[in-house]
Amino acid sequence: MTAWLFILIALITFILMEGVTWLTHRFVMHGFLWSLHEDHHKKGPGFFEKNDAFFLIFAIPSWLCIMLGLQFQVYWIAAVGTGITMYGAAYFLVHEVIIHQRFKFFTRSDNTYVRTIRWAHKMHHKHLEKHEGESFGMLYVAKKYWQKVREDKIRNQARAIMNSRF
Repeated sequence: MTAWLFILIALITFILMEGVTWLTHRFVMHGFLWSLHEDHHKKGPGFFEKNDAFFLIFAIPSWLCIMLGLQFQVYWIAAVGTGITMYGAAYFLVHEVIIHQRFKFFTRSDNTYVRTIRWAHKMHHKHLEKHEGESFGMLYVAKKYWQKVREDKIRNQARAIMNSRF
């Protein structure tokens, strides 16, 4: 297997993981494993949540794909595991650092994408129960959230101009 094919498979897996994540979030986390995810919507005391167990749910298949793919020289499986790992790293950065700010980096970003994913996630968290949710993805954000953030940005710019004149 060439390095380019390995990279291609890893990138395709990374992209497909958004769909896997959406389906898992919608039908597993807000379904039969709500008991693990509930404390993510109804914040309790402490830093850790039962919801953090989902890290293992995704990390174990990733680790197994990499380990077994390399051990048995089935490199496309290792590439799939690498793609899952890359998505896990992106998930950690976007969900834990940027959105929920459990680690205090990127706390004052005015980037449109960052503001959009934060808004979409805020709309997801307005639902405190497992039903009636919205915005189950992470990296891909629906058009309506982009529109809202762009409208806010235009409104804020207009206010700034009006305030600077007076």
